[in-house]
Amino acid sequence: MSDADLHVYSLPLRVRFRSIDVREGVLVRGDAGWGEFSPFREYDDAEAAAWWAAAREAADQGWPDPVRGSVPVNVTVPAVDGSRAAQIVRSSDGCTTAKVKVAQRGADGTVEELGAEIERLEAVRDALGPHGRVRIDANGAWDPDEAVRRIVRLDRAAGGLEYVEQPCPDVAGLAAVRRRVDVPVAADESIRRADDPFAVVAADAADVIVLKVQPLGGVRRCLDLAERLGLPVVVSSAVESSVGIAAGVALAAALPELPYACGLATTQLLTRDVVDRPLAPVDGEIAVRPVEPRTDRLAAAAPDPATVAWWDERVRRVAARAVAL
Repeated sequence: MSDADLHVYSLPLRVRFRSIDVREGVLVRGDAGWGEFSPFREYDDAEAAAWWAAAREAADQGWPDPVRGSVPVNVTVPAVDGSRAAQIVRSSDGCTTAKVKVAQRGADGTVEELGAEIERLEAVRDALGPHGRVRIDANGAWDPDEAVRRIVRLDRAAGGLEYVEQPCPDVAGLAAVRRRVDVPVAADESIRRADDPFAVVAADAADVIVLKVQPLGGVRRCLDLAERLGLPVVVSSAVESSVGIAAGVALAAALPELPYACGLATTQLLTRDVVDRPLAPVDGEIAVRPVEPRTDRLAAAAPDPATVAWWDERVRRVAARAVAL
């Protein structure tokens, strides 16, 4: 691997997401195409190793053959006010499912008020219409009692929730909530950041599992995990460029069954991309197709030298760790 094979990118977000305003990462070029390595900065090298494995799989091997030509996707609604939430849904190019962020923390560390969440969900339901599907993602912010209290209220505000994603941080919490509410429970962090992802199944703690290609080490590893877990799968993104989204689309396209819309319509959160035709929904679906970054777009996305140096060093550390293992 030479420096010419690595391209550090920095892409501003339209709306603050996961406490960041800019998405950063590295694009890797190999014999099979392009891969993306973009673990969040707070993730240590051990956790980032799976992200590197996913990037190398995409660049060196490519992906399994698809069983479908397009993938249904949801629109992602960040922690914004009702007016902005409705606008995001209405401009989502035909998405009939919305994933709404809740339980977001402010600069002082406090979780947002229930009233703000209710306003957001009511606006999303109004924008989707009565037949659209609404799901919420709490990113493990609640304890079981708080989760139950909020889910009941938010289910009513949304006119019925498709599911609640990761309401509590641990498997025991998920299982407790699942026993006390009628809304299905999806596990995300309890799969991708767990020492034992099978604990979710053993505890009967979830109805749905959320898989993300980079955190789980690649498309093939995700396919194997999905088969072994035996629960319905939603494929979601880590808010990547179109290069990273292509891996998520490849996974969703290769799954034997795909009962839910996937959380892959997130290039719309970026102000620009590294390809001419970003992977974005058309009539609520993303087509399965290759992506090829353009030289001028890579140049436009290049960050300052200090950021490039930081990512170059991170790649070298994580790649060396992978070789050692």
